[in-house]
Amino acid sequence: MKLNNLRPAPKSVKKRKRVGRGCGSGHGFTSCRGSNGQNSRSGGGVRPGFEGGQMPLYRRVPKRGFTNIFKKDYSIVNIGRLNIFKDGDVVTRKELIDKGIIKKV
Repeated sequence: MKLNNLRPAPKSVKKRKRVGRGCGSGHGFTSCRGSNGQNSRSGGGVRPGFEGGQMPLYRRVPKRGFTNIFKKDYSIVNIGRLNIFKDGDVVTRKELIDKGIIKKV
């Protein structure tokens, strides 16, 4: 096999449909666009997502998620970091901040 012998697989390359080149071709005159309307005009067409004046799907569907105003933020403390306290000590949030285990939120 050489580079000058390479060919595409059979039926993998589709022939381009050539429209607007005479009525005998079957695709002349309107070039498969129909007679009237926005899509038949040169440069015509609608933008992606346009639904003919109906409220489009991307505006009908609610946006994703919301912000929970009652959310509680927790600080993660590994058990090994608590070994600096003596047995029986009461560990509060203020003491954890003073020792530098958690940051002040």
